[in-house]
This record gives sequence, structure tokens and C-alpha cells, in this order.
Amino acid sequence: MAEQKNILSQNRDGVLYLTISRESKLNALNYNTLEELNNIFNEVNDNKSIRGVILTGAGEKAFVAGADINEIAELNELNARKFAEFGQEVLHNVESCHKPVIAVVNGYALGGGCELAIACHMRIATANAKFGQPEVNLGIIPGYGGTQRLTQLIGRTKATEILMTGDMLDADEALKLGLLNYVEPTKDTAIAKAEGILQKIMKKAPLSIGMIIDCVNAVYTSGENGYQIEANSFARCVKSEDYREGTKAFLEKRDPVFKGE
Repeated sequence: MAEQKNILSQNRDGVLYLTISRESKLNALNYNTLEELNNIFNEVNDNKSIRGVILTGAGEKAFVAGADINEIAELNELNARKFAEFGQEVLHNVESCHKPVIAVVNGYALGGGCELAIACHMRIATANAKFGQPEVNLGIIPGYGGTQRLTQLIGRTKATEILMTGDMLDADEALKLGLLNYVEPTKDTAIAKAEGILQKIMKKAPLSIGMIIDCVNAVYTSGENGYQIEANSFARCVKSEDYREGTKAFLEKRDPVFKGE
């Protein structure tokens, strides 16, 4: 994987650890960081040495405290649309990745940071985490899919309130609303929790995991027939060597050895 300037990456035992590393800017998402994130996720699907991803922010204060305000301040109507569309494209690549992506949210996840976190398949937060979409305070709205994903995750009524007021949620509130899978006391314990989940998933058939991501995403994709996608995905799994291994192992009362084929 190519070296990035704003994102630290390390592949350890099949888990790709990604750290947004602009700590002096509270890891704000500027264009270059989004571009790096896009490049990384364009590679992840085809890299067989990667079985899962943990995404976090450098330091203890922020996961990602938002988009880069200096870039936002320079927008006009024409490039604002392109700005939003590019951010949506990047986060779609995260959401549609066939490897499980877990956000470990340490500290602030605001604006674009909240949008990035909710594009991941799962979220584990530290006790000091704060979530919010404060764009309304700048006279704008979320542009990277936040109005859509937040509503899908926590429902129309509460999402509308959060989007309109710009209020922040603490970790316990976010957990109660279904925004989070777990809350852990520290960043280290949150990463350990994410690692434990990925270790379970990595024992399963890789094709099945990718198909589950496709099917779950279809629930929220306008115009998609999720039931048909499920049936098609089921058929693709049955064609695989891993299906034969899984059923054979079950009948032989042993653990399966999946190869992703």
C-alpha cells in the first residue's frame, strides 16, 4: 500500500490499522486526506492480506473534528457541489468495502468526522467521545451523506433534531440511540474490543462477509431490491469452495478452514 501523508497505515495479522494523522488540526478532513482515504479503500478489496479494517484518529482528543474549515470557507455554489459529491464518493467506498470496517471513535467525531464514522460498518467509542453534525452553525448542512445515514441509523425524529440544532451527543446517548455498538473506557480498550470482533469475523468465509455487507447496504439504497440481492448473493456463496468446506466441516464436526475461494 502506497505511503500516505495524512493517514498512517499498518497491516498486522490481516487487520489494516488506519489512523487519521493531523493531530494539530484535530484530524480534520481536508481534500488531501479524503483523497488518501479513497486511494486506500480502492486497494483494500483486492488485497487478500487484509481481512478487516480499524479506523481511528491520532491522539486522544479527536477521531475527526470535522471537515477543514479553511477549505469550506473558499467554496462557491459550483465547487461546493463537487466538494460534497467527492466526499460522498469516498464514504461510499468505505461503506461498500467487502472487508469489515470498524471505527474506533476517540473524542470528537463532528461534521465530516461523524459522517465518516457512520459510513463504517461498526462503531466503538471511547467514553469521552462526542458526536454531532454542527454544520447548521456555519449556515450549511452535512454534505458527505450525513443527512441520509444519520436518519437511517437513529430514525427521522431524532436525526432531524440533531441536524437542526447542531447539538452534540455524548457516547452514552449515542449508544442508546443505536449509533454505536459499544462504549469502552479508553482508546486502548476500544481498539482491543474492535480487534476481538474482527478476530471472530476473520474465521468466517470472506465471500460471505462481503455478501452480507452488500445485502445490508441494499436495505438503505433507493431502488434496490434487497431480497433479490440476497438471493443472488446466496447463490454466489453456494458456488464457492468455502461453501463446500463449510458444509463438509460441519458434517465432520470440525472447524472449517476458509480460503476465500
